[in-house]
Amino acid sequence: MAITGKVTPLQFSAIVDPRGDLTALEYEKDIPFLIKRVYYLYNVPVGAERGGHAHKQLRQVLIALSGSFTVKLNDGAGIQSHFLNNPRCGLLLERLVWREIVDFSHGAVCLCLASEQYNPDDYIRDQQEFLRQVEENTRDNGTPQSN
Repeated sequence: MAITGKVTPLQFSAIVDPRGDLTALEYEKDIPFLIKRVYYLYNVPVGAERGGHAHKQLRQVLIALSGSFTVKLNDGAGIQSHFLNNPRCGLLLERLVWREIVDFSHGAVCLCLASEQYNPDDYIRDQQEFLRQVEENTRDNGTPQSN
């Protein structure tokens, strides 16, 4: 079953120029939240996996600035994968989505734009605990909630 309402592919515009392309990202126009933290993954060894967690509140956009990788997602009701390999494409992840980032190509760079500053208490690092929280959220709200 596919994930609905918690994962959104994004397309960004670019200024294409013989000297090199430029993509600018703006709040509301391109990114639906104020960016409070930016980080990037790079020099990821062949076969290594990143992620392996969900967030209680944080929303996030992932972008492949260089190279490629696959983002495997689970919202407790559905599973899907997204292959990212274009800096003009992003993937918006809402709260309570388990993510694993795998199959990094040589030289891949994964840019992460986050809606919150780093807070270790916002992480759910145990998948069974994640599924329990999704079930609790669904029970409390009637349907899985993204806000």
